[in-house]
Amino acid sequence: LKMAEPCNGNILLITDSYKVSHHKQYPPNTQTVYSYFESRGGVFPKTLFFGLQYILKKYFVGNVVTKEKISAAKALYDAHVGPGIFNEEGWMYIVEKHNGRLPIRIKAIPEGTIVPYKNVLFTVENTDPNCFWLTNYLETILVEVWYPMTVATQSKAFKDIIAKHLRETADNMDGLPFKLHDFGFRGVSSVQSASLGGAAHLVNFQGTDTIAGIVMARDYYGCPMAGYSVPAAEHSTITAWGRENEVKAFQNMLTQFSTGTVACVSDSYNIWEACEKLWGEELKDLIEDRGKRGVGPLVVRPDSGDPPTCVLKVLNILGEKFGTTLNSKGYKMLPPYIRVLQGDGINLEMVEKILNHMKENGWSADNVAFGSGGSLLQRINRDTQKCAYKCSYAYVDGKDVNVFKEPITDLGKKSKKGRMTLEKENDHWVTKEEGTGNPDKDQLMLVYEDGALVKEWTFNEVRSRSEMSNIK
Repeated sequence: LKMAEPCNGNILLITDSYKVSHHKQYPPNTQTVYSYFESRGGVFPKTLFFGLQYILKKYFVGNVVTKEKISAAKALYDAHVGPGIFNEEGWMYIVEKHNGRLPIRIKAIPEGTIVPYKNVLFTVENTDPNCFWLTNYLETILVEVWYPMTVATQSKAFKDIIAKHLRETADNMDGLPFKLHDFGFRGVSSVQSASLGGAAHLVNFQGTDTIAGIVMARDYYGCPMAGYSVPAAEHSTITAWGRENEVKAFQNMLTQFSTGTVACVSDSYNIWEACEKLWGEELKDLIEDRGKRGVGPLVVRPDSGDPPTCVLKVLNILGEKFGTTLNSKGYKMLPPYIRVLQGDGINLEMVEKILNHMKENGWSADNVAFGSGGSLLQRINRDTQKCAYKCSYAYVDGKDVNVFKEPITDLGKKSKKGRMTLEKENDHWVTKEEGTGNPDKDQLMLVYEDGALVKEWTFNEVRSRSEMSNIK
């Protein structure tokens, strides 16, 4: 039996239960509801905006409301919240008046832009006065942009740390795009999460084992191939040979993949012996031959123990066996045919610790790459960047109303007022509230209107914009 898509792809069901009753709660003669989305604060002072285009393409574009979907939603909501609550009349109006296309206008900052928190990132309003209730009905699915946005932001923080250490200890930055590899597919809650999070990471890097992210970047952002990987061992492909044959398992990796980069997990039994005796002696000629042929390095992967201690000890052993050189900044480098990958226990704090420990002991950051899984794609939530979607303006009974909340118990949740623009002033981002902004300077662009995607970004544009934002 083929399982249906969650909520059967029915936009009427992709909301919170209480919103089904909200059309009855607005003041009489409400004609416009205007809402905005922002990062109200959080762990990272700047946010890399990404992922809205996926949501719009998947759920908003085209004739997404049908009589069949209305009937299905009515049956569910009558049983769930009670008969007569669901806005059947309002949804039927959208079918009959708009041919099932959502009468909504969305303006957003271009994807890939890096903006300080506490600034508007996108706005939403209804374009038909009879559908004022629709703006916030759609909040639930639109707010889910928090996830790819936060992954992209955290991935960018990884990139900043690694880039800093490369600038300090390496000859160049050439390897940066492949210094953090996404190992997170198995560690997230769903394939959709892997798709969104995996693509978000690829805004900053090009190394990934999360296939779903590559597919998402291809299908929703037009990128034929956004990320790359290499042949690599897991413990089963090494331990299946038996402990006594570990060296044969290693040799098999070198001969089966005699050209191109190959990575081999090396801590199945004794990581120190593997580096010193197996890689450093018994297989040394095969590894050095890769250098002579210029066919790509062996990447040794420790996968247990205290990461700063293990990485340094592995580097020291490999340095003793294969030799080192000093780069232009006076830091040690392994030969180009052998490198190290640390993929266990990697989060932002650990990357900083490892690279600091390496630097203190004279090693360049260019000798290592990192892999991160759960910490990269899963150890975040909506409050990491305090993401929120709030109504700030309404047109009620012929009058403009600036809408806001200001709870005395948490002024951090005070919301913005009125219509907004996002502008640049002296190279600083500023959100103008209450209609005081200059529309000609507004950085929010129309991306969706009345069922159509008005502006589409390519993945390359998103990446380039992120890089340019970073330079500024």
